[in-house]
Amino acid sequence: MEILKTENLKKYYGKGETCVKALDGIDFSVQKGEFVSIIGTSGSGKSTLLNMLGGLDRPTSGTVTVDGKDIFTLKDEALTIFRRRKIGFIFQSYNLVPVLNVYENIVLPIELDGNQVDKQFVGHVIETLGISGKRYALPSQLSGGQQQRVAIARALASKPVIVLADEPTGNLDSVTSQEVLELLKVTGERFDQTMVMITHNEEIAQMADRIVRIEDGRIAKSGRGGGLYA
Repeated sequence: MEILKTENLKKYYGKGETCVKALDGIDFSVQKGEFVSIIGTSGSGKSTLLNMLGGLDRPTSGTVTVDGKDIFTLKDEALTIFRRRKIGFIFQSYNLVPVLNVYENIVLPIELDGNQVDKQFVGHVIETLGISGKRYALPSQLSGGQQQRVAIARALASKPVIVLADEPTGNLDSVTSQEVLELLKVTGERFDQTMVMITHNEEIAQMADRIVRIEDGRIAKSGRGGGLYA
């Protein structure tokens, strides 16, 4: 089942000779339960693409369909609600609220939406990520790896149809990065979650089921993980 699709997606900045084509006609799709890694160098367009997939920025032209909905037909307020309910985000900078404890940070998006927290599910996610003993700790009392685990739990807690991860191990050392990526993969499989991750790291990209390389705003290659473009 196709959960995410883009068609001829473009994002241009400026006009004429100064025009920068950040995305220049991206056709891309993701199946339910798939873990896809988008890899590319700085300036390749991968971050712009992730912003479009998550409805954080609007394209110059083209479409992004999430769970059967063309998201850019929605007005800003409706898009914000759709994004909060359907899309989970994991950022490199964690984006945790410093005055809230771990559990409060995890359930915050659900409560902002006025929905009931599935405490059993959230508890299962917290346990899977190995942060049960940190429920009442503040972000400042956690290591970088623990903070990223909280960010992953927050992204999963609302049961989104897709999770988008932006360089999720960028601020972590190599050992912690490996642990976090393994947990991301395990939680994706355990909770039947669809994940799209951007990275510049070839080794990290190998953790995914499928790897897509983007260059100069276009998809250059696509192939299976565990052996680049095999």
